[in-house]
Amino acid sequence: MAKYLISRIIRGIVSIAVVVAIIMVMIYGLMDRTLVFASDGTYTKMTNNSKVTYRYSKWEEYGYLDYVPYSDYMQELADSGEIDEETRASAVSIGRTEDKDSELVSEYVAQFTEYYESQGYTVVRLDAVLQGTKKVASGGTQQLFAYRNIPLGKRLLSYFGSIFVIDNVNNVEDIEGERGLTFTWYDPVYGGEKFSPALIGNGTTHKYLVYFDNQFPYFHQNILTIHLGTSYVVNTGVDVFTTMTASQGSYVKSNITYPTGLTESSADDLHTATYVSGSMSSSTTLEARYTDNYTSVQTVKNGMSKMGYSFVIGIIAVIISYGLGIPLGITMARRKDKLVDQIGTVYIIFILAVPSLAYIFLFKAIGGKIGLPTTFDLDSSNKLMYILPIISLALPSIANLMKWLRRYMIDQMTSDYVKFARSGGLSEQEIFTGHVLKNASIPIIHDIPYSVLSALIGAIITERVYSVPGAGNLLTDAINKYDNSVIVGVAMFYAILTVASIIIGDVLMSVVDPRISFSSKNR
Repeated sequence: MAKYLISRIIRGIVSIAVVVAIIMVMIYGLMDRTLVFASDGTYTKMTNNSKVTYRYSKWEEYGYLDYVPYSDYMQELADSGEIDEETRASAVSIGRTEDKDSELVSEYVAQFTEYYESQGYTVVRLDAVLQGTKKVASGGTQQLFAYRNIPLGKRLLSYFGSIFVIDNVNNVEDIEGERGLTFTWYDPVYGGEKFSPALIGNGTTHKYLVYFDNQFPYFHQNILTIHLGTSYVVNTGVDVFTTMTASQGSYVKSNITYPTGLTESSADDLHTATYVSGSMSSSTTLEARYTDNYTSVQTVKNGMSKMGYSFVIGIIAVIISYGLGIPLGITMARRKDKLVDQIGTVYIIFILAVPSLAYIFLFKAIGGKIGLPTTFDLDSSNKLMYILPIISLALPSIANLMKWLRRYMIDQMTSDYVKFARSGGLSEQEIFTGHVLKNASIPIIHDIPYSVLSALIGAIITERVYSVPGAGNLLTDAINKYDNSVIVGVAMFYAILTVASIIIGDVLMSVVDPRISFSSKNR
């Protein structure tokens, strides 16, 4: 069994890598990359060469390519000591056209071109453009740049290499004070008087590496964090995993004691503080609250996370599905061709034949007519808004369970071992409970882990129709807005849960039926 699990996990990891690679090929290789600017108001207002340089800088941000402006190259030479600041300032100001360059500029432009072309980059120079009767500048020193498309292999290695990040005291470069970790029994967030152990870092990305609060699971850590990619549109600047797990809704304020000793009513969660370079010198508001550059904090809100909403709706739908689907499937099989079987068959055909989008809108219309909420409201405490999404998710699952359990049981009841059991004098009830039901339920049991884990990723269509702020709705939102990182990150999360559910299902199936073994034996 252990050998099988190791083999299955390895194959699962390979499968996940293949899925992510295919998605990256589709996004970065087959999709028109200019679509990422479809909803970019800044881009649409730009003209001429400024638009070009903005486009390439954004493509670098989105992970399409490496982009190196000539000005950055000159700054690197100055930082490394190869040239002085005066030379950099003189050589960085290139002319409107190539023939307008000074000898010094021409020398370093040629050096820039030769170096980056040897590295496989394409060097682009945008001369001033003529607009009407006057020349329009092309963006200063940004008018000369080099770019190179990022190969798929490099992109994959970079993505998988940054999924799990371990925080350490060398993560921040320009840290003030001595680097290190401090353990305290009295968390400063609570004014330093409440007993609450915490591990605080200096030089780490997160200030609080270990802490306790009143939110489940009460113990929290930031030493190991998961990164699935940074969102650029859906939730700008925030990691996909954080987007899925952060609370939503209205702010929940309480009396907060900031590091400077200032106490005020705020929704800031100081335990989530991360380092922001130079933040203290840029804001008097931050200076009044913080004593260091750990100033970026998340806020406390009254709603669940996207995964939370998806899981609550999904798990209730799973419970209802198995609670109704299994007994109905058993009843149909035991009363084959009777009225209850015929009614159940009609229901199965209707649910499976009608497109899911059609009956979801049908249920939404019916629910609206009888007064049920048809859209989600994060600030509402009305639990009735859960009903329609749960019903829409449960009904097709009930139909599938009824169909397959009925089929498996009928196949078992016509098997030779059942006929042999009857001839041996066993009653129909003994045959049914001891043999038929047990054997027929094995495939159903295998699917339980998938049903439960899939609740974490939500139902894409259902959440979209009912405006559920869940993980499923996040994917469609990212696709509509061409947010590549979110698409890849959510798909990656889907793939991990799918592989995990298959492995758990295999283990559960072998536990239920000891006859099933995944170990190979020589005969």
